[in-house]
Amino acid sequence: MSLIKSEDLIASVADALQFMSYYHPVDFIQALGAAYDMEQSPAAKDAIAQILTNSRMCAEGKRPICQDTGIVVVFVDVGTGVQWEPGADVEALINEGVRRAYGLAENPLRASIVSDPAGRRKNTFDNTPAVTHVRLVPGDKVEVKLAAKGGGSENKAQLGMLNPSDSIVDWVLAQVSEMGAGWCPPGVLGIGIGGTAEKAVLLAKEALMDEIDMPALKARGPSNRIEELRIEIFDKVNALGIGAQGLGGLTTVLDVKILDYPTHAASLPVAVIPNCAATRHAHFVLDGSGPVTQTPPRLSDWPQVAWAPDPQARQVNLDTLTANDIESWRPGETLLLSGKLLTGRDAAHKRIVELLAEGKQLPQGLDFTNRFIYYVGPVDPVGDEPVGPAGPTTATRMDKFTDTMLAKTGLLGMIGKAERGEAAIEAIRRHRSVYLIAVGGAAYLVAKSIKSARVLAFAELGMEAVYEFEVKEMPVTVAVDSCGNSIHESGPKQWRGIAINAAG
Repeated sequence: MSLIKSEDLIASVADALQFMSYYHPVDFIQALGAAYDMEQSPAAKDAIAQILTNSRMCAEGKRPICQDTGIVVVFVDVGTGVQWEPGADVEALINEGVRRAYGLAENPLRASIVSDPAGRRKNTFDNTPAVTHVRLVPGDKVEVKLAAKGGGSENKAQLGMLNPSDSIVDWVLAQVSEMGAGWCPPGVLGIGIGGTAEKAVLLAKEALMDEIDMPALKARGPSNRIEELRIEIFDKVNALGIGAQGLGGLTTVLDVKILDYPTHAASLPVAVIPNCAATRHAHFVLDGSGPVTQTPPRLSDWPQVAWAPDPQARQVNLDTLTANDIESWRPGETLLLSGKLLTGRDAAHKRIVELLAEGKQLPQGLDFTNRFIYYVGPVDPVGDEPVGPAGPTTATRMDKFTDTMLAKTGLLGMIGKAERGEAAIEAIRRHRSVYLIAVGGAAYLVAKSIKSARVLAFAELGMEAVYEFEVKEMPVTVAVDSCGNSIHESGPKQWRGIAINAAG
């Protein structure tokens, strides 16, 4: 009988969460490297290059791959022969591990969890509690699989209660087509089939913990129906032409993982959950011999890809920019931004719009006239950093505020990730504004272009406060131009036929 000490579980969880914050799984990096080599779309290839370069930078600098360091999800299989220290509470021990990891001074991770989700939504400031699933199984060990799941990809989770005669493949393709790019492709799809509604979702989440093995599966061929489904869905999703960051290209998913469970004869529950380009998961086994530390990969495991700005990219001075200047920008064009840039996310936008509706002044010093706003919630800085990793958040969450911001603040344009909705695009067209995207999954790379940062308003919101960044050659792509033309519409449309032909 193994005696598992409380500190062993706490320390192992903390180590795994820190480890996964700056090390991609090697299987993911190698699959992404293969996708880079195959990619024909210049925009998608550039995005993958940024993600790969960011990944290596984070491995070397031990800083987060993405500013959204996730909600912690843990699957714990406890052997019935395991003995715990008296008074042990597995969930409480895991939460202490999360608390320790996210508060580590040399690499603090962003606290994103809010309590009272239907009310005040107050940040817990230590990223607890984790979402923990515990099972009793035969054996005398404790097996732990844990992930840090970003909000952008988690928000795209879908559950369908299909009829037994319905096509699982058609349903999944429809969901992926509707997901947009907010989940930061390329990544992995987890699919759960069967059981009940909640079981299907749990299966989909757990499936994402498995290693990428699609190239090996395709090489040997499928041996059962689930493997046939994996290959069919993989090929047909990539044939949609969505591509990296939704810009249009050959690779949208690197793998499709499926777990199934027996279900009622009248039912066919199916869930799909994507993992983003900041895929983070780790596994360990406690056997009573002490805590487990993760083994770092070798830097030689990373593909030899080093992103650099395109010499032909347009240099933009944010401090002198006017409405006339942005009229010539076109979807897909690469820009390098320098000058002062404001930031703001959901909570800040809500405050600003409420103040405007009440006829009140914005906080002193907060002026959006001819300025750009960057949708970001950065990680806290360490050492001499002006700011920690600071990649974009999903822009569609700000769509409902866009018309008011453009009409009443003098705002010139916006920067985020993924597509905009129809109403936001119409507001952009009507106000002759623009929307730019930075690469989701390249947060540390983006942060290197930020030379200074100061809080301008709503400091009590923490990472959701309004900052002013001073940036130098921050790489972005024009996603929606002043005429309302969107790269997230034209890019996938352009590459869909090519992707279908490439898939055979």
